[in-house]
Amino acid sequence: MEACDMAESIHADRVNMYRLVESRMALIAPNLCEILGAGTAAMVVAKAGGLAPLARMPSCNVLVLGAQKKTLSGFSSTAVLPHAGFIYYHPIVQNVPPDLRNKAARLLAAKTTLAARIDSLHNSPDGILGKNLFEQIKQKIEKMLEPPPVKSIKPLPKPLDKASKKRGGRRVRKMKERLGQTELRRKQNRMNFGELAEDVIQTNMGFSLGQVTSGPSSGGRIRGAVLDPKTRARMSQKLQKNLERQRAIGGVSTVRSKTGGTASSVTFTPVQGIEIVNPTLAKHGTVGLSSSTYFSPSASFIKVETPLP
Repeated sequence: MEACDMAESIHADRVNMYRLVESRMALIAPNLCEILGAGTAAMVVAKAGGLAPLARMPSCNVLVLGAQKKTLSGFSSTAVLPHAGFIYYHPIVQNVPPDLRNKAARLLAAKTTLAARIDSLHNSPDGILGKNLFEQIKQKIEKMLEPPPVKSIKPLPKPLDKASKKRGGRRVRKMKERLGQTELRRKQNRMNFGELAEDVIQTNMGFSLGQVTSGPSSGGRIRGAVLDPKTRARMSQKLQKNLERQRAIGGVSTVRSKTGGTASSVTFTPVQGIEIVNPTLAKHGTVGLSSSTYFSPSASFIKVETPLP
């Protein structure tokens, strides 16, 4: 019982102190009272430790004065708002929609810091500057609450009937010829008049070979189309060099090379026994000898004899 009585007395003394500070706040900090009111201004000054410490405090710290830092163990912290102190629960901030409350709280904390610095220097004892700051807060909040401007529907520009510039030239014409339709495909797309074509696939009706087949359609013989060098598939120089390099190191299979699969670079001779040769050079024969240079490894020393005088 004594502990309960002591707690009640401490609470009563605290309330009396708040009431005393609240009644004297109009004399101590008139500009701060014009913005926050006497009750909230008293709690902010008491939490900061005085008017002078509040004036030296940045607005980001003024914003979190009175915020709940810890939650009870075992309870959820979902409903606890971070950085929500006396400024956040002020009626000015609470009257704003929830998505704009953080922005309004930062604005109010910034103006509160300016008013506290004015009061700490004992300037504007009549609270005129505090009223001006409060009007700025209301104007900015009204600006925040304004709906966004309606976007004007712009009409589409007038279409231009000019023919588009297409690139042409010899190189482009050759590329179109190379990538164009082949003769075999062109004949397949055509059909003879008065002939009953045979479908290639019975599930897809109407899919036939057209003029590719020679004679009656029941024969099934395909007429050999004339090859057009323009539409023939080409091989780039880089791919040709890679194939030659693979062929030189023996990477080509027996299917794609004329060299037999039993060919080996190891030969047995009656003079030297086992001899390792390069089949690629052996295939070319003496071509390398005629093209040898002065610094070739196969070249020998040349003795020049100068005639005597």
